Amino acid sequence: MRLGVISDTHGSLTAWKQALAVLGEVDILLHAGDVLYHGPRNPLPEGHDARHLAEAINEYSGRLVIAKGNCDADIDQLVLEVPIQAPYALVVVEGRYIMIHHGHLAAGDDLADLVRRYRLDLVVTGHTHVPVIESPFGDGGGVIINPGSPALPKTRERRGTVAVIEGGTVRILHIDDGSEVASCRW
Repeated sequence: MRLGVISDTHGSLTAWKQALAVLGEVDILLHAGDVLYHGPRNPLPEGHDARHLAEAINEYSGRLVIAKGNCDADIDQLVLEVPIQAPYALVVVEGRYIMIHHGHLAAGDDLADLVRRYRLDLVVTGHTHVPVIESPFGDGGGVIINPGSPALPKTRERRGTVAVIEGGTVRILHIDDGSEVASCRW
């Protein structure tokens, strides 16, 4: 099973296309929110075209699960055919429990508490636009991943990122060339 992980597209059709190109064929695409709107504190991302991004998402032929971000509005659901689940989406893949949450309501120790309380194998989060992989309880204790943002990265390099999960490994990748930023076993 190959999973794609994306967050914080913020209306950028360009970032969506680049992300899908680097992820390749995935069985399920997990989106941790902030899909169409860029938010009042962010600049317009390169390739901002919320209307056509919504159309591209609607035309996406694979399985897609979206959790609601702080910039996602109820009206977005009128143009998206995929439900935006809020504030958490739970997916079970091959017996592993994955929670998708944007990250604006829970971060740090709160995310670790979600892993422990619900015996989650993986928590996918977003919001910060900074890619992170952490395993707060060591090997076998659940992994927290933030794929960063393909549209508005807030790393020093300002390179967009996504993540892919396959064969028991989580990898964060740059969208421009597919190079690996970080990885871990889960």
